[in-house]
Amino acid sequence: MFICLGLALIVDGIDGPLARAFNVAEVLPRWSGATLDIVVDFVTYVFVPAYAIAGSGLLPPALALPAGIIVVVTGAIYFADRDMKTTDNFFRGFPVLWNLAAFYLDVLQPSEWIAAAIVAALAVLTFAPIKFLHPLRVQRLRRLNIGLLVVWAALALLTVIDDLSPAPYVTWGLALIAIYFFASGLLPTKT
Repeated sequence: MFICLGLALIVDGIDGPLARAFNVAEVLPRWSGATLDIVVDFVTYVFVPAYAIAGSGLLPPALALPAGIIVVVTGAIYFADRDMKTTDNFFRGFPVLWNLAAFYLDVLQPSEWIAAAIVAALAVLTFAPIKFLHPLRVQRLRRLNIGLLVVWAALALLTVIDDLSPAPYVTWGLALIAIYFFASGLLPTKT
């Protein structure tokens, strides 16, 4: 699953530029690439991860299904938000990266109640008035952000290859990069 979700992340990064390069809108004017992109993003960022989180056995059994439903509902509302990005290209609120949340939960294996608290906190942060870094679009420290994204991708691949049980340095690297991406949105920016 995480290999497929990782490939979906890569495709999500290149599908728009490829569509523009091949003039897909002109070749297939009846079809909306933007709408298709949102549908595919919802499935790969929200729906599949919601199912994975609910069925992972990482949450208390009584909270697994409600957590999956909360992920889907908050994700749907977030995707409908026309102001999900700020003028300086940060995400407004937690950008429903439930695929990454599911990945980190599986790698870190917190206790059931901590996992449930993490899901609840991320659902609340979806609507919080804070910024989350978009590593490819935010101009501030862009080279560093992209470099860390590449390192993160390599560490994530090692993690998947190691059956989600990587060496401690890989886990620490993933955790530190996640903390950086989260914290960088909290720093003051020009708007």
